[in-house]
Amino acid sequence: MTQWVLHVDMDQFLAAVEVLRRPELAGLPVVVGGRGDPTERGVVSTASYEARAFGVRSGMPLRTAAKRCPEAVFLPVDFPVYEAASADVMATLRAHPGAVVEVLGWDEAFVGLETAAAEQAAREVQSAVLGATDLHCSIGIGDTKVRAKIATDFGKPRGIFRLTRDNWDEVMGDRPTHALWGVGNRIAARLESLDIRTVRDLAESVEEVLVAEFGPSTGPHLRTLGRGGGSAVVDDTPWVARAHGRETTFQQDLTDPDEIEQAVRSLAHQVVADVTAEQRACERVHLKVRFAPFFTVTRVRKLPEPTVDAGVIADTALALLAKLDDDRPIRLLGVRAEMVAPEGGYDPPRTHGRRGSP
Repeated sequence: MTQWVLHVDMDQFLAAVEVLRRPELAGLPVVVGGRGDPTERGVVSTASYEARAFGVRSGMPLRTAAKRCPEAVFLPVDFPVYEAASADVMATLRAHPGAVVEVLGWDEAFVGLETAAAEQAAREVQSAVLGATDLHCSIGIGDTKVRAKIATDFGKPRGIFRLTRDNWDEVMGDRPTHALWGVGNRIAARLESLDIRTVRDLAESVEEVLVAEFGPSTGPHLRTLGRGGGSAVVDDTPWVARAHGRETTFQQDLTDPDEIEQAVRSLAHQVVADVTAEQRACERVHLKVRFAPFFTVTRVRKLPEPTVDAGVIADTALALLAKLDDDRPIRLLGVRAEMVAPEGGYDPPRTHGRRGSP
């Protein structure tokens, strides 16, 4: 028996859920995002594989998606429906004998399993998820979380792929560094400036060089990533949020000071509802503002004392905005409340992001 990490990733999750609701959309290019109107400001949350064939991608402006795929069916984001579908998926994973499940977001999770037949176990998980939800998933099998996560892309859609120490260099060695989980284009560019272009280059790099460029923590971490290393422990400890935020992209740029203040106060009240539900007060206020056409600034301020007073949070955010002294039209506003840590503090940070409030 060997301890394995499975990375379960739902295929085109939001689009697939929408097709279940509207079977007539099966096989059509479907784009989910914003309010479902490509003439409005908003971004693509998920595109079906048929839409992706036209170059439509997550994070792309809806207007761009409509230009690339004029015949696409655009649908609004429906959070409660996706959350319910996600809950069914995660419950199915937890029901698998011996499984330890670490939820990464709506549509993905690590599953820790001790088994002598990893592929068979993965097929059983796929079958169980499909039977319970009518949704397909892809599964990466690895001896670390990093390898399992990366393996999933090789199995998509509806497939299974194993990536371990034994085939890591063969599969990943010649790929660019940005093919690694956690290495974006900026880090890849910095690595290239060090003559580190491929995953193999990174795996064979000199640690002192990476430390000099990225620091004593990130440098060694990047080298470990290049080797597919890292933790193999799947942690099912419930995740505790550090902050809650809300943001709005405006269909028409805001220029009137009263409208801007009203928008900030509305966001502050929404954020307070979120932190109050957690029974933890806000100790730092974060402001996010995107000026037209697309220049984004973030600022943060620690409060004199923790609070759940929406007025205090709004006043702080407005003070941060005023300090920018920028009168350009505003395209987006966001307010984020960083909360007081729970008793006992937070668990050690996990090596993944989470979907949720911005």
